[in-house]
Amino acid sequence: MATTTDLKTKPRLATPSDLGNNAVKDISAALNRVLADLYALHFKTKNFHWHVSGPHFRDYHLMLDEQAAEIIGITDDVAERARKIGGPALKSLAQVIGTSGITENEADFVSPDKMLAELTDDNRALVAALRKAKATCDDHGDHASSAMIDEWIDAAERRVWFLFETNRPAMASGH
Repeated sequence: MATTTDLKTKPRLATPSDLGNNAVKDISAALNRVLADLYALHFKTKNFHWHVSGPHFRDYHLMLDEQAAEIIGITDDVAERARKIGGPALKSLAQVIGTSGITENEADFVSPDKMLAELTDDNRALVAALRKAKATCDDHGDHASSAMIDEWIDAAERRVWFLFETNRPAMASGH
């Protein structure tokens, strides 16, 4: 438990936590990786939402907008969890770009089936990052972060399911 004296000698943003310094460092790094992936995935999903075309335009456009809103809706909880345990949260787009494992897509045209396949893979990568973060939390006894991550994994797996099933005919025909 942090004392008043500890609060005066620690950096001003070092929120008191009963987790050890290594735990805070490891968990906040894992949460920041997830946060960076969420921001990158949100922007990529919006990019595809803005640029989707074809006979299923309306359905894809609406689904991608719904998924982008869900993704961005998680970011505040992730960042605040890192802060609650005494760690930092990302502070810039440069940190997002440098930390995220999600690749950008700046192509002038991407077919809808390729968009959905790419977002399926990206959401699966997010699930992997979430599972790794959960393992880190479990290793350090951070049960609250671990429980929150369970919900984020479920939401990401739902997005994978929707994207995969929506794209199934295109994938079955070899595109």
